[in-house]
Amino acid sequence: MDSPGVKVYGYRWVMLGAFMLVNVAMQMLWICFAPVTGPAASYYHVTDFEIGLLAISFMLVYIPLALPASWAIDTYGFRKAVGFGAILMGVFAVLRGLYTTNYTVTLLFTIGIAAGQPFLLNSWTKLAALWFPMRERATAVGLAAMATFLGIVIGQVLTPYLVLQFNFGAMQLIYGIATAFATVVFLVLAREHPPTPASPSGSEERALMLDGLKQILRQRNFYYLAFGMFVGGGVFNGLATWVESIVRPKGVSITDAGLLGGIMLIGGIVGAVAIPALSDRFRKRKIILLVGFALAIPGMFGVAFSADYAVLLASFFLVGLFTTGIGPVAYQYGAEITYPAPEGTSNGLFGLAGQLSVVMITAMGWIDTQFGSFTPSILALAGLMAAGCALMSLLKESTMMQTAAAPAP
Repeated sequence: MDSPGVKVYGYRWVMLGAFMLVNVAMQMLWICFAPVTGPAASYYHVTDFEIGLLAISFMLVYIPLALPASWAIDTYGFRKAVGFGAILMGVFAVLRGLYTTNYTVTLLFTIGIAAGQPFLLNSWTKLAALWFPMRERATAVGLAAMATFLGIVIGQVLTPYLVLQFNFGAMQLIYGIATAFATVVFLVLAREHPPTPASPSGSEERALMLDGLKQILRQRNFYYLAFGMFVGGGVFNGLATWVESIVRPKGVSITDAGLLGGIMLIGGIVGAVAIPALSDRFRKRKIILLVGFALAIPGMFGVAFSADYAVLLASFFLVGLFTTGIGPVAYQYGAEITYPAPEGTSNGLFGLAGQLSVVMITAMGWIDTQFGSFTPSILALAGLMAAGCALMSLLKESTMMQTAAAPAP
């Protein structure tokens, strides 16, 4: 909880900026093949599904590494754990840029990049708890999330132009060099914690990871929220991974498909900044999560049924704004309801719930192969979102947020 005796430091924004930079790089590397699925399949002489596997591998790798990464974050600290993940990302991104013509080699280097991702994604609430007061924590997590959306926007929009202007090898090398730069910036600027804690004395104490894990798994609210994040991950990652294949039958070009993916992420950026700030301002978590999920459902119907490009733009934006925009609030809410479990542990478990949505993404590709359309799977996701709304209506409001001091006028 906030306290008049707690001092916060301006360097927290430098920390957040350096952390955002490596998150931008990671997501750029994750999504860069999605808007050029067809041309990439021709370049590597493989199927669309095998190109989709380059993105899916990030989720597959995350699943076994989520809890070990959380343990490393809570045991060795934020700077060492994130620095390790950033180094993995930087090294394998450069290698992927240097050796590009063989699909198997590209996949192996992509797996190496993906191994660094859990150390970044599981650290959002840890950074917020170490450096930010309670009244700013959802906002800090929202800005970290915004960085991931910005990285995906860059990957979605810039990649088709780089491929058309140069080639696949040059595109990957450009991204590799940019990633190496981001990694060096983080390693130079990052600090573990401020000179004095951002929380009142005693409130920063957390349980050991194993004890915290047992406590989390006994909470009903954990399962309600985890299901919502599982479905939300399926919606976001599914549309981002298959965007070009979803809209190709509607007569949409690869550059326009990239713009659709980009507009979804722009919606996510707007939501990641505005929605957590509203949550902090009004000290509400539950209603934000519930309304956001509900308002995204009409966008899913637009993606499924419309062939009009303007409607598709509006639909992708709506899905991004409300589904991904509430993600930071969900992570911060999860950290609050699971206290005193360590932030890395709670962040990792909820991140794992989101990444398990890889089964949905894989199923989307399989359904398209069997039926020649993504419409059935998109409608199924919309139905799961409705079920998620029903479960989230049963959540209890965060007592930690309710009892926190109101922001100073």
